[in-house]
Amino acid sequence: MAKDMSEQTISNKIPEPALRRLPWYLSYVKLLKTKGEKFVSSTQIAKKIDVSASQIAKDLSFVNISGKTRVGYDINELIDVLETFLGFKELHTAVVFGVGSLGAALLSDSGLEQYGLKIIAGFDVEKSVVNTKIHNISVYHSNEFLELNKELKADIGILTVPSGVAQEVSDYMISCGVKGIWNFTPFRIRVPEGIVLQNTSLYAHLAVMFNRLDQ
Repeated sequence: MAKDMSEQTISNKIPEPALRRLPWYLSYVKLLKTKGEKFVSSTQIAKKIDVSASQIAKDLSFVNISGKTRVGYDINELIDVLETFLGFKELHTAVVFGVGSLGAALLSDSGLEQYGLKIIAGFDVEKSVVNTKIHNISVYHSNEFLELNKELKADIGILTVPSGVAQEVSDYMISCGVKGIWNFTPFRIRVPEGIVLQNTSLYAHLAVMFNRLDQ
């Protein structure tokens, strides 16, 4: 069985906690660029991101960039290196299965494209949404995916269906050719070896937040 991305080291080189921090750094240095800044130090980033400067320097050592003494990192170079390393410059195509409130919101989120993800279609079984468009993206009946994906060639399947059918729909997407699944359901699906799985359970994060609020 394939491992969840949270349980493995990415590319056998960079630990996932470090990988998760890199987009924070990217977001901040992009903000600095809009303000006309040319260079940034790990100390500057640390003050805003609440991560130690030494940790930032260690994280950035994985992406093959080094700063200059007393100057820091060239912001344009850092943005370019981070976007390339994170895969944001290569466009990946995705489909959404389950066009309820969350699925529809993802279809409407055009901002995902700047991070390398283009959602090209939605799939559902509800007559009220099938054969409609959301943010100019077509929604089809789930049964059509097998034939349609021969042309769509979607890399990623985004799972926002009810938990009770999560495994069944996941298996179906994989049989139709998707190579990775972004699972938004609270159900822990299983995927074959070679399929990338990323679990993003909003409910799990809520549980953690509520638990900490009550402490």
